Amino acid sequence: MEKISTQVESAIKEAIKLEIDGKNFFSHASEITHNELGKKMFQRLADEEVKHLEAFSKLFTSILKEKNWKKFIRGEELKEKSPLIEELALRMKRAEGKSDIEALSIGMELEEKAIEYFRRSAEEVDDPQAREIFLNICEEEKFHYDMLQSQRDSLTHSGFWLDSAEFQMDGKF
Repeated sequence: MEKISTQVESAIKEAIKLEIDGKNFFSHASEITHNELGKKMFQRLADEEVKHLEAFSKLFTSILKEKNWKKFIRGEELKEKSPLIEELALRMKRAEGKSDIEALSIGMELEEKAIEYFRRSAEEVDDPQAREIFLNICEEEKFHYDMLQSQRDSLTHSGFWLDSAEFQMDGKF
């Protein structure tokens, strides 16, 4: 087993918690959303959070050269919810049955925080493999944010009128 830096270990643990909480949040949003397409979109986001967890699992396995890396993480560490997730879950509970737009807004806030976390982690970690994974997941979170924003714009009848090919929905100009 290789030694993992405390910095990388801490960043990955927090990322795992963020992805678990994000999966739970989007699964719950899928359950309470009234619109059928909205349900599918939130479920897709929950499924993508699972893919991110798999990426972190592979990263831990490759760095530690240990398939059973989970033994290095105490279960109670992963059970602790971040204060942000607690706040967003409370807002979601208050919004249940009231507005799909509120669920989208809360999801967008979650994605903004995830983007910031992964961007900052990529800057701070000293392991190039961890940095690359953080940057890739940051890009995916940006796409998730854009998808939620587009859906919110659709429901609120706001946003851009796209009349030319110079605009792309993938966020790249």
